[in-house]
Amino acid sequence: MNTIKITNLLVFLLMAGSLFACSGKSSVKQPSPDDFNAERSFEKANKLIENKEYEEARALLLEIKNRDLTKKYAPLAQLRIADAYIKEEEPELAVAEYRRFLEIYPDHQHASYAQYQVAMVYFNQIESPERGYGGAARALVEFEKLKKDYPRNPYKELIEIRIEKCRTVMADYEYLVGEFYLKKGAYAATIDRLEGLLKQFPDYKKEDKVLLSLGIAYKKTGQREKAEMMLKRLLEKYPNSTLTKEANKELVAPPKKEGKK
Repeated sequence: MNTIKITNLLVFLLMAGSLFACSGKSSVKQPSPDDFNAERSFEKANKLIENKEYEEARALLLEIKNRDLTKKYAPLAQLRIADAYIKEEEPELAVAEYRRFLEIYPDHQHASYAQYQVAMVYFNQIESPERGYGGAARALVEFEKLKKDYPRNPYKELIEIRIEKCRTVMADYEYLVGEFYLKKGAYAATIDRLEGLLKQFPDYKKEDKVLLSLGIAYKKTGQREKAEMMLKRLLEKYPNSTLTKEANKELVAPPKKEGKK
């Protein structure tokens, strides 16, 4: 009987050991997809961006977008994908990702940030009136969109300053083109360009120069009344301008006979 009892005891102990071993294996099993931690992954992605490991960071951020069940970090991941392209000096790719964010999350609390970043990509392309017109024009559109779509955005003061710069760059470009036509004797083209400038940018700070050039162009094409109107407007509106002497000279000097161009 003692032998039977000992045998039964051994069998029991072996079964218990086997069950314990099985339970031990289950306690160290790999986490399921549901155990994905978006917060920790987001922190890791930010560190990768700081270390300029942009491709790895974007791969991790894309995973967050696809696996974040809370939907808290997915929008932030999309933003950081765009930010990473900015840091990597890939502005056009960044714009595409910011626009994707705005399409998916138009009402998100950081939507105004995304729209501001789009505008700044183009604003940063402004170099000079000759080369910066395209960037200024696109930036102006995006800044105006930011004002319209997100009136409570936190960039209000900056936006107004940058809108003014965009408009100045664009107006300067139009003026330079008008002056080029004037020097070439293409007076009709001068008039067309500079009249357009005054309509589009009525607050242009170099308006006195525009008025003088228009006065000369109208005079050259035999449009004496319009020439006088522009020159007198210059004298009345800008009496302290350095151009008043030249404007007075153009008013009294008889027009030279010259065909329209």
